Amino acid sequence: MSYVYSQNEYRSTESPSIAVTNRGFHFADGFFETIRVMNGKPLFLDHHFSRILDTMKAYKFEREIQFTLQKLEKEIMGLLERNNIGAGGRIRITFTRKSEGFYLPTSNEMEYVIEAYPLEINKFSLNEKGKKVDLFVDMKKDVNKLAIFKNIDCRLYVMASLFAKENMLDDALIQNYKGGIIEATSSNLFLVSNGVLYTSTLQDGPVGGIMRMQLINIALENQIKVYECTLNPQNLLAADELFLTNAVSGIQWVSSYRTKRYFNHTSQKLISLLNAKVN
Repeated sequence: MSYVYSQNEYRSTESPSIAVTNRGFHFADGFFETIRVMNGKPLFLDHHFSRILDTMKAYKFEREIQFTLQKLEKEIMGLLERNNIGAGGRIRITFTRKSEGFYLPTSNEMEYVIEAYPLEINKFSLNEKGKKVDLFVDMKKDVNKLAIFKNIDCRLYVMASLFAKENMLDDALIQNYKGGIIEATSSNLFLVSNGVLYTSTLQDGPVGGIMRMQLINIALENQIKVYECTLNPQNLLAADELFLTNAVSGIQWVSSYRTKRYFNHTSQKLISLLNAKVN
């Protein structure tokens, strides 16, 4: 039997955890956070908690006084123990506004559900086979103050993932309405050109990923230059390497974009530095 943490208690996944009136279900009125577990502990939890607080503020959620980093860590560790996750794993926390009402909520109180799943690999591992990617052009991402957060309205990413599957790709790249290439379906995007890292600026609307921030810091600490800028298709064609990052997978290298082929030397170096940091 597996468990979730919901409404201040641990519950079996076989029992209901949210009500049908939940505003996340009705209006996608909420957000989520995904956290990697290694050696039975959540990684970068302080950074994730800081982003949770920033997201709550942007969504106008009221923070409960008792909602602290220490409380959240205790809840996560209790859930990992109940689900027998002592090595690698993945945490998802879904936050929704806890109130009645239609588009206008009657209050800004919040509620959340924590899920925990085991992973066989207990370290960040670079994919042996590079990913094939292409642009998803049917839908574009809006650039607004909520764009950098992980909204539970994921229609764009769902449709982009279906596009990738239908076209026998491993992932799809997302553009904003100005044509900037900002991210993949569940990852931030980096390219390498002449030994320099480039990633889309947050002003262009990608999710402000925790792993994105970690990789930028690791690169700078190791004298690798990093530029946050607007990326376009020409940049992809001129790049030497392309890789994707997220909190769970770490780094995944891309081998091809259309007819362009890439190496993975920088990806190998950075994932070694990343594993050294978390161990």
